[in-house]
Amino acid sequence: VQLVESGGGLVQAGGSLRLSCAASGRTFSSYAMGWFRQAPGKEREFVAAISGSGRSTYYADSVQGRFTTSRDNAKKTVYLQMNSLKPEDTAVYYCAAATRVAPTPIPYDYWGQGIQVTVSS
Repeated sequence: VQLVESGGGLVQAGGSLRLSCAASGRTFSSYAMGWFRQAPGKEREFVAAISGSGRSTYYADSVQGRFTTSRDNAKKTVYLQMNSLKPEDTAVYYCAAATRVAPTPIPYDYWGQGIQVTVSS
């Protein structure tokens, strides 16, 4: 599975961005997808995850109510809609694929290259 993120960039605090993660391969719907982020000098942290069917979603407390993840299995794409962005959301964002949903990086076997999101105050 190859993953490619898009949609990052610079936005003012309070603004919105939508990240996309396009996947290759024929078994996309069998993978849970996760979003993680890593700020300079910090460990990679869990942001959100979605089950293979899309029926179950999970969020970190820091983004609950502001971020929404969804997927379109026909397009082999997962999305992260980010609203009410804050400067502390600034990080490189990664999508990842795993055989099960998990809030930690370890179970995720496939990773995108990452994309920068910068929120100015």
